[in-house]
Amino acid sequence: MADQKKFLLSENDIPKQWYNIQADLPNPVAPALHPGTGQPAGPEDFAPLFPMELIMQEVSQDRWIDIPDPVREMYRMWRPTPLIRATGLEKALGTPAKIFYKYEGVSPVGSHKPNTAIAQAYYNKIEGTKRIVTETGAGQWGSALAFACQQFGLESKIYMVKASFNQKPYRKSMMQTWGGTVTASPSEETQAGRTILAGNPDSPGSLGIAISEAVEVAAGDDSTKYSLGSVLNHVLMHQTVIGQEAVMQMEMAGAYPDIVIGCAGGGSNLAGISFPFIADKLAGKSNTRFIAVEPEASPSLTKGQFAYDFGDAIGMTPLLKMHTLGHTFVPNPIHAGGLRYHGMAPLVSALFDAGVYEARAYHQNACFEAAVLFASTEGIIPAPEPTHAIKAAIDEALVAKETGEEKNILFHLCGHGHLDLSAYDSYFAGTMVDYALPEEAIAEAMKSVPQMG
Repeated sequence: MADQKKFLLSENDIPKQWYNIQADLPNPVAPALHPGTGQPAGPEDFAPLFPMELIMQEVSQDRWIDIPDPVREMYRMWRPTPLIRATGLEKALGTPAKIFYKYEGVSPVGSHKPNTAIAQAYYNKIEGTKRIVTETGAGQWGSALAFACQQFGLESKIYMVKASFNQKPYRKSMMQTWGGTVTASPSEETQAGRTILAGNPDSPGSLGIAISEAVEVAAGDDSTKYSLGSVLNHVLMHQTVIGQEAVMQMEMAGAYPDIVIGCAGGGSNLAGISFPFIADKLAGKSNTRFIAVEPEASPSLTKGQFAYDFGDAIGMTPLLKMHTLGHTFVPNPIHAGGLRYHGMAPLVSALFDAGVYEARAYHQNACFEAAVLFASTEGIIPAPEPTHAIKAAIDEALVAKETGEEKNILFHLCGHGHLDLSAYDSYFAGTMVDYALPEEAIAEAMKSVPQMG
């Protein structure tokens, strides 16, 4: 079966449980802290924002958590997703490496995001929530949440980062098709938005700013809860259906991965593909390398500091121990809007700090060059975010070509780019900008990070 191109599972193979890597960490992740007291936050501190079941999942030490039947039934709309061997790309590179990719673009919204959106909408529904409010960068998460809320009869309100709101109008159309109400952030609707606009009327927005607006709305309405598409422990756990399927599919291919690669913004798709394989690494059963790839314009792992910081721009959320560029940092408006975040998930940050993850950063022109090669050989036009993973996979395949090593490389193609063709227009026109991030900008934003001792 080594020469087979697609490795497909049946509906019976959809995972029945989420994998919680917290059970296998050598040291527990640092707790979230209350923004006012600086003390560890308890369930009551999160209750205004999240349903209790998700709060319990956030701190759970159970290795496996059952996926509710209604959630798993909805997963059947697109899961299991295919694992594909990139034979065309291998041939073009002339590499002895075998390159595999797990493709989540087959979901209704074209990305991996519904894996957690469906779960979060379900838990909100059974606890009586009427409306969910969230933020979105490039629009994949907002689309997923709007879709999930519609399936469970919930209202959805989405604050979309203004740069992406203007770059990607059809993402807004998707959200509206599924009943979502979409507002460009920063906006005049919230005190947080008004504060940002007062300081910079032309602000392109950021995920941190949009989070502030969404959290403010949720905290002020008892019938509304907040939902996050990345960063938090329960969100990363929901995405492990990806990696669990990939474990089975790589077994079908007879090729355990030597390298696992994912793009990294908040950390959810990286965790989804890698955590089930990291379980073997933590148990001493593999020597697999895990590579997190981020944009040069928002390099939280490669240039940020591992410190407690707010998840939002205003400072309303609990403090999380994570690699951060400073919560006031506003990344340049690169096309990979889903990677424009100042911080990295605490679980990913802790594993990076422990040496489990490697990290590298690329400029967007190099990533789109890799994406065009991939599309020409594999037929799929990638979203801007996973172009970073493709670039790293190509680089590793070329290293294997130089050394003659027959490496097995697995990367996560977390979404298609059918609604991101304006980015490709910019690339082909030669107008795509590679933003050089000044160290001074990071240093200035890091001044906003609380000093926790």
